[in-house]
Amino acid sequence: MTQKKKTLLKPLGNRVIAKRMEEEEITRGGIIIPDSAKKKQETAKVIAIGPGKTLENGKLEPITVKIGDVILMDKYSGQEVQLDDEEYIIVKADDIIAIVEE
Repeated sequence: MTQKKKTLLKPLGNRVIAKRMEEEEITRGGIIIPDSAKKKQETAKVIAIGPGKTLENGKLEPITVKIGDVILMDKYSGQEVQLDDEEYIIVKADDIIAIVEE
């Protein structure tokens, strides 16, 4: 039996790769609402970060989030990609509104 090699994504520039947080939603009547019928959430967990933004003076401005952070991002930002049966979103660091702390 051969093992399937997992594809890795490495973001460039000031981009962040994140995975949307999934919450199971059950109505009061016990009906489970599938993901396809729910509103996409704006919270996601950071999976990978790019090196940062290169400024006009040539210096690198690092990204303020780190791997594992839960972030809140603009509603219609980012590019959704699917790799190895997993769905990810690639967003610019500028589109990240906040880090969610518990």
